[in-house]
Amino acid sequence: MTRPTPRDASRRRLVATAAALPVIAALPHTARAQARFPERPITIVVPFGPGGIADLTARAVGEHMATTLGQSVVIDNKPSAGGIVAAQAVTSAKPDGHTLLLMSNANAVSVGLFKKLPYDPVKDFAPVGTLGYFDLGIFVPANSRFATLADMVAFAKANPGKLNVGTIAIGSTQHLSAKLFETVAGIEALVVPYKASPAVLTALRAGEIDVAFEIVGPMMPQVSAGAVKALAVTSSQRNAALPDVPTVAQAGVAGYDVASWNALAAPAGTPPAVIDALNKAAREAIAAPSVREKLGKLGMRLAASSPAELQALLTSEIKRWGDVIRAAKIEPE
Repeated sequence: MTRPTPRDASRRRLVATAAALPVIAALPHTARAQARFPERPITIVVPFGPGGIADLTARAVGEHMATTLGQSVVIDNKPSAGGIVAAQAVTSAKPDGHTLLLMSNANAVSVGLFKKLPYDPVKDFAPVGTLGYFDLGIFVPANSRFATLADMVAFAKANPGKLNVGTIAIGSTQHLSAKLFETVAGIEALVVPYKASPAVLTALRAGEIDVAFEIVGPMMPQVSAGAVKALAVTSSQRNAALPDVPTVAQAGVAGYDVASWNALAAPAGTPPAVIDALNKAAREAIAAPSVREKLGKLGMRLAASSPAELQALLTSEIKRWGDVIRAAKIEPE
């Protein structure tokens, strides 16, 4: 038998090394593929029209996220009842993190308002995290007979069905907040839904309604002008724009805590590493002074969360508003 030469041994080592190369090279390739996110512009689908609070929130946050992630962020407005069109567009998108939904409590409310949704709001989304909360206020005309929330509740209890409460459309956060207040405060009121917030304000100033449930931010010019006053804010903490106004609980109605909220979510199946990158970028955005200033003017309480915390919030909100809808005997569409 021929004795192996040093050249033969060297050749065998090269062959063995070459055979191992595909396996070794696969790991850096995977790492590079994950590191490339985002590969193209990111779209945030907003379930409301341009110019509203949700739209302005998405634009302020998206602009900063674009700087952090190194890709532009495009806002795609798809308004519809219950936010269904926007939500369905996101659940139908490729789960790679390039298409996001500006989620809100409307996504939780829609579960109780519609007999069947074309998606599951819990299972078909991968939560990214919350952006912040919008407090509601309980407003009365400047010349109202009610000086405090306790005055309003006392009147309602003494005169069942005589307190006229204005909100926007049936099933809105404002409308359901008023219905929940009836239950928690133990009163019976006449809740009157209007098409839009300006109509509620006009009715309030004209004395057609006694009180209005509305988001704080849009009402602040009227408060500053002395046209209306706030009796309470609906969340668990006072609002920075109304530091002297108590919460509903502080005003004597315990167990009441309501706020509208915005968050980001991706299609289910989006890789955890991508969700982590998006969560980090969103956190950096709402921590930025420029973004905090913009959103603070809208009356938003900025608050970041983990994906798991957003999942828990969505689940609890679905149950809570479902109970309110059933108690209010609102027939699902």
